[in-house]
Amino acid sequence: MSQKGILAVVSGFSGAGKGTLMKALLERYAQQYALSISATTRKPRVGEEHGREYFFLEKDAFEQLIAEDALIEHACYVGNYYGTPKSYVLEQMEAGRDVILEIEIQGALEVKKKFPETLLLFVTPPSAKELESRLRGRGTETEAVIRDRLSRAVEEAEFMEQYDYILVNDDLDTCVQDMHRLIQAQHQRCSENRDFIRQMKQELNEL
Repeated sequence: MSQKGILAVVSGFSGAGKGTLMKALLERYAQQYALSISATTRKPRVGEEHGREYFFLEKDAFEQLIAEDALIEHACYVGNYYGTPKSYVLEQMEAGRDVILEIEIQGALEVKKKFPETLLLFVTPPSAKELESRLRGRGTETEAVIRDRLSRAVEEAEFMEQYDYILVNDDLDTCVQDMHRLIQAQHQRCSENRDFIRQMKQELNEL
C-alpha cells in the first residue's frame, strides 16, 4: 500500500492550546510527523532562527513565491506576509511523513480548496467559560486583548462546521491520542489507496 504522507491542518481558538498540543504530538511521534514551517517577511525575534521558527524572507522574494504559485496559502497580517511553502510540504509528504499546518481558518479553507484530501481539525476547549479562564490564566494579556480574542472566537465558531473533526482539548494526553488516531485513519481512506485498489482488481481479474 502507498504510504504517502497525509496533510492535516489544525486551527482553533486562541487559548485552545494548539501550540502545546502540537509540541506534545511531535515529541511523542517524532518520526511520523513534520510541522510545516511558514515563510514570513517579518523580522526574526530574539532567539528565532531561519528555517526553524520561520523561513524569513525579504518582501520581493515572498512576492516572487506568490507569482510562481509556490505557496499553498498566504495572507498579509499587520503589513507582513505569512505563507506556507508548497515545496517543503510536498517533499515531506513524498517521504511518507504526515505534515501538519497550524494556521488560521481562512488559510485552512484555502488549503482545502487546493488540496481536497486535506484533513481539517479544529481544536477547542470543552466550554466557552474554560476558554475565557485559559486566556485569563496566561496572565500576559490586558482585558482589552482578552475581550478582543473572545469576540474573535465568536466569529471563528461560525466556521467550525466546515472542519472534518472537532478536537476537544480537555485532557492533553487524550487529545494528543485522538489527533494521532484521526490522522493515521486517513491512510486507510480509499482515495489514499487507489494503487492498491487498482492492483487488487487486476489480480482478481487474472485469477
